[in-house]
Amino acid sequence: MIVTHIRLRNWKNFREVDAPIRDRTYLLGANATGKSNLLDAFRFIRDICKAQGGGLQKAIVDRGGIPKLRCLHARRPPEVVLEFELKETVDDDAVLWRYKIAFKPEGKGAQRTLITQEQVWRGDVLILDRPDSDDKKDKARLTQTHLEQIQANSSFRDIANFFSEVTYLHLVPQLLKYGDLIGGRRIEGDPFGQGFLESVAKTTNKTREARLRRIEKALQLAVPRFKQLRFQKDVVTGHPHLEALYEHYRPNAGWQREDLFSDGTLRLLGLLWLLIENNSLLLLEEPELSLNDGIVHQIPAMIQRALRESKRPKQIIISTHSEALLSNPGIDGRGVLLLEPVKEGTSVRALSEAELNALRTGFSVAEVVLPMTRPKTVERLGAF
Repeated sequence: MIVTHIRLRNWKNFREVDAPIRDRTYLLGANATGKSNLLDAFRFIRDICKAQGGGLQKAIVDRGGIPKLRCLHARRPPEVVLEFELKETVDDDAVLWRYKIAFKPEGKGAQRTLITQEQVWRGDVLILDRPDSDDKKDKARLTQTHLEQIQANSSFRDIANFFSEVTYLHLVPQLLKYGDLIGGRRIEGDPFGQGFLESVAKTTNKTREARLRRIEKALQLAVPRFKQLRFQKDVVTGHPHLEALYEHYRPNAGWQREDLFSDGTLRLLGLLWLLIENNSLLLLEEPELSLNDGIVHQIPAMIQRALRESKRPKQIIISTHSEALLSNPGIDGRGVLLLEPVKEGTSVRALSEAELNALRTGFSVAEVVLPMTRPKTVERLGAF
């Protein structure tokens, strides 16, 4: 099952979004147009569905409350609205599920955030429509979605299970290398990869070794003089570590722990692990950072192979600025969304037929679409 359409209203810097989503979707736009905010819509619905410590109210509080969520350009209607369509595969005609949630501040007293609409459609059949009569008798019920409640979502738990497995990664190598020295708080969901090694450690030995052998072969192709990768636990502290062996004139002198890995090696390793591990919706933010352009150019092919080899439908949404990545001729233009600044926020659109035709004639996304994301006055920056 994958998400095939998203609709947003008054979400962060988007007044209105009505966009198709494919199994591989690339988000393109200038800085501050809202690529991260669009990805966060998927993280938000995931946070509602979390089995432990989730729910609508916590998802809102974790983002600074309604004032930080609601679009500054919003007028009427005042609700924040998120709606998702899901199908078995991207090319299916029939919609399996549609979920819609709308909410706004109560406007008095304790300033609670209340649900103004929650709907679930199974195919063409509306199976949940709130507020219902019980909600009208007890407004406190409207502080929680049925999606987050096990006793209430039995008829559509497939949706809750799907969204709870959404994975986001924007791995910051320094947090992984120097987490103990920095002493920083780990954000729930670990979006920056601080707990990456713990995640590797929790995998069964057989699965972990199989994945590391596959990643090892990839690193041998991408990292000069790289030879071998292994998992180890510190004999004193028990902390998990990854170690790499590099070619050296002394046979055993080349082993290094992850704190000595280059930033690019760590980011590539994390990306490869997630592409193998993840079996749901994976959100990747600027995967090209710290990587050589030659490696970045191969990311779409790596993603395509991961999708092809998955045992169940897998979906990946990527935000990127990279010319090298978008120069890959294997990118399907139907999976590109362009974020454009407008007078009141940001608009999101699929490529036009003319733009798709240009891609069909042999031009790349980097040539056709990426130039449109450049700020119009960026040339003046050199005069700063």
